[in-house]
Amino acid sequence: MKLHSSDTAGLLAITAYDAESIAVNGRRLTQSFLLTPHQLIEDWPPASVDSLTEADLQAIAELGCPIVLLGTGPRQRFPATALLRPLIQRRIGVEVMDSHAACRTYNILMAEGRDVAAALIIECAT
Repeated sequence: MKLHSSDTAGLLAITAYDAESIAVNGRRLTQSFLLTPHQLIEDWPPASVDSLTEADLQAIAELGCPIVLLGTGPRQRFPATALLRPLIQRRIGVEVMDSHAACRTYNILMAEGRDVAAALIIECAT
């Protein structure tokens, strides 16, 4: 699905997604990544919710955004509560949703000028 956004000049926006990839400012990404309006961190390690580690969540917490959208792949799946500890300890709000819903929500919040991070899992077919 191709997405259109409002005035987001100079910011990182999600411009398209499909079952195998997500595009950021037109660049197709096929592995999980972290995204804020000003920063893209490629090759974030988890390939699925089951492979999430506390270190993966610590990397999200270090982005310093008060709102995190955790996109869990093709369907919404909640990670173990203990894994969310790095975010909870920093009083960071976490919304868990499927990755495509997280893409849409990220663009809305980013366009509103909100300080938001998206942690998007792209499950690779093997």
